[in-house]
Amino acid sequence: MEKFMRAAVMTGIGRIEMQIRPVPVPKDNEVLVRILHVGICGSDLHYYEHGRIGNYVVDKPMILGHECGGEVVSYGSAVKGLQPGDKVAIEPGWTCGTCEFCRSGKYNLCPDVVFMATPPYDGAFCEYVSYPAQVVFKLPNGMDTMEGALIEPLSVGLHAAAQAGASIGETAAVLGSGCIGLCTMMALRARGVAAVYMTDVLQKRLDMASTLGAEAVWKADAVNVTDALMNATEDRGVDCVFETAGSALATKQTADLVARGGRIVLVGMAPDAVMPFDFGTLMGKEASINTVFRYRNLYPTAIRAVASGLIPVKRIVTNTFPFEQTAEAMRYSSENKRDIIKTVITFGD
Repeated sequence: MEKFMRAAVMTGIGRIEMQIRPVPVPKDNEVLVRILHVGICGSDLHYYEHGRIGNYVVDKPMILGHECGGEVVSYGSAVKGLQPGDKVAIEPGWTCGTCEFCRSGKYNLCPDVVFMATPPYDGAFCEYVSYPAQVVFKLPNGMDTMEGALIEPLSVGLHAAAQAGASIGETAAVLGSGCIGLCTMMALRARGVAAVYMTDVLQKRLDMASTLGAEAVWKADAVNVTDALMNATEDRGVDCVFETAGSALATKQTADLVARGGRIVLVGMAPDAVMPFDFGTLMGKEASINTVFRYRNLYPTAIRAVASGLIPVKRIVTNTFPFEQTAEAMRYSSENKRDIIKTVITFGD
């Protein structure tokens, strides 16, 4: 077993350097995983471009990347159910397990969470990661570690669909057709939602949404989305509206698009935390608003959905880079957002 590994380290805004780090030694409850695939998330790009997200500030060198899949190498003495060679997906959040939120099953709300690639914790743009076995999930035969890496954003989409209580035969609109928007759409379709309408300002994303089964797509900067949706639904609106773009304008639109008695779910985080919103329209419809913060208890469900072929999550990948080119992958992803839906770093099998 190697004693040292390569790690792609963010050393400043817009700077990624390859460094040599010690291979972590797993604790009794941990699994050492050789990383094989890591997705580049919007949060990775935000840290790379701005050095912070809200109160989370990168104030020392940090390894980015939290959407990861790999292969078990070794494990601590207390670990059961995993063996060297097992392909796995790692859920990147590790919580205290004792607070009221953890005890009630809502562990994504734990105030003491350790989350990969969120300051001050390192992520997975490195060759090995040691992580608690409780959040390391074995992948079934026939499922690869690129799909394993994509379980993380898919879990966000599944959580969003669950927060809406979306069910068979209903209709939905997803405002934003990036990675999370597409994962939300696939989650909705898997739950039996009959028609999902998608919007975005980038045509490549809308083309992908159409390919994956959207009922209709609209370019939000070229079409009056409210008029288009009302025409498509005979002025009814849709049962569920999801804002996944992090847009203040799209957030405000949700009250107009939702049907009477419908549900709105805010998934994206708009840069302006305070914004005008038409609560009068919302109240007149007796519609409700819910929100999403990551996900909970969904990795096994997401893995089964992908392994069975129900959700073809790997189809959203548009770009791959080898690990040695992580710096180039981050630069390219930052500068070419119009042409990318999902970039994945590959480490080789």
